[in-house]
Formats: sequence, C-alpha cells, structure tokens
Amino acid sequence: MVGIVANIITDVTEWLDEFSANWWFLLIIFSVALLDSVLPVVPGETMVIAGGVAAGAGNQTLAFVILAGAVGAFLGDNLAYTIGDRFEPRVRAWAARKPNREARIEAAGLQIKKRGGLLLITARFIPGGRTILTMSSGITQQPRLWFAAWVAVAVTIWATYAAGLGYLFGQAFENNHTAAFWLAFGTALTITLLVELVRWSRERRTDNRTASNTTMITHADEADRTLGG
Repeated sequence: MVGIVANIITDVTEWLDEFSANWWFLLIIFSVALLDSVLPVVPGETMVIAGGVAAGAGNQTLAFVILAGAVGAFLGDNLAYTIGDRFEPRVRAWAARKPNREARIEAAGLQIKKRGGLLLITARFIPGGRTILTMSSGITQQPRLWFAAWVAVAVTIWATYAAGLGYLFGQAFENNHTAAFWLAFGTALTITLLVELVRWSRERRTDNRTASNTTMITHADEADRTLGG
C-alpha cells in the first residue's frame, strides 16, 4: 500500500515538474483556482504552490503565477456568490422547514456583517470554508461591491502567500523540484491546520463564555423567584 502511494506521489510530482515549465501551465493555475472556489475538492492552492516552485527554479515568472491564481480565485469566489444569490429563494424555502436551518443562515449573515472582510480573508485559507462563506454571502444578500472588494484583497494575499512559499522552496531546492514541492505543500498544510486550530479554540472559548453567562442568568432568575415566593 505504501509503495502504491509513493508511486502515485512520484508520478504526480514528475507530471508537475514536466508541465509546469510550459506557458500554458498558467492557464491550468487560473482554471483550477477558479474551480476550487466552487468545488473545494479541486486543488487550487496546490497548483499555485507548484507554479511558485517552477518560478523559483526559473521556469515561470512569479508575478504571472500570482496573477493567474488571484484572478482565477477572484472569478471563482464571485461565481460562488452568484450561485448563492441565484438560489437564495430555494435555500430560504428549504431552511424554513426547520427553525434551526433558518437560524444558521441568519447566524452566517450576522457573522459576515459583524466580522466583515477579515472573515473573507481568513476563510480563503480554509479549504471548503471559503466556498461556504462566499455562497452564504450571496444567500444573505451581502452588498456585491463590498464583497468583491474584500475578495480581491483576500485572493491577492492567498495567491502571493502560496506562490511565494513555492518560490522560496523552489530556489532552495532548485535541483530537486520534488522536495521543493512537497516541503512547500507540507508547510502550507501545517499553517492551514494551525489557523483552523486557533479558530476552533477561539470559538470554543466563546461558546463556553456564552454557556457560563446563560447559567448565571438562569441561577439569578431562580434566586429571584425563590425570594419572591
């Protein structure tokens, strides 16, 4: 089993090494980054990292790699918003069948309004999370220009980060593209997991504080009723 996985990894890396030097690899980066915004299973960040490694090895121009990834991601995020906006009536009708569904949609809209564009920037680094958030922005009817402006900032940071990471490792391991790619990919994955861990930890603390406050209020109400009785 381990041998099969190793062979697959080797084949994928050799394919990337062979094709990443071609000019049309930028079109692949653009297309995959676009699709990744709508279908989270598509490896958008992986392609941008591969482009960065190629740039570090001198086979691509870093600025073009960043541009291809950022533009593709920008159009993809706006496509996800449009899908959410277009299907908003159906989603609302579906949510109305159960109170908890409708409450979740309203909560998503409030979170977007409360935390603003910083939430869009953070979500861009969480696979799947960015798709949910961009579609939710459309469903909850967030202002389109506001959304597009923040998404432009988010995808620029994201593409620069991914391509830059690949570029650094591509330069450090110029004669070993396989090591450069996997080290860059592993670093990006580790950073993503850390971001998700911090987010989860903060949400848990918030939930605990809310639960604690609710308990205190409940006890206070019971005390008032006891004294009143």
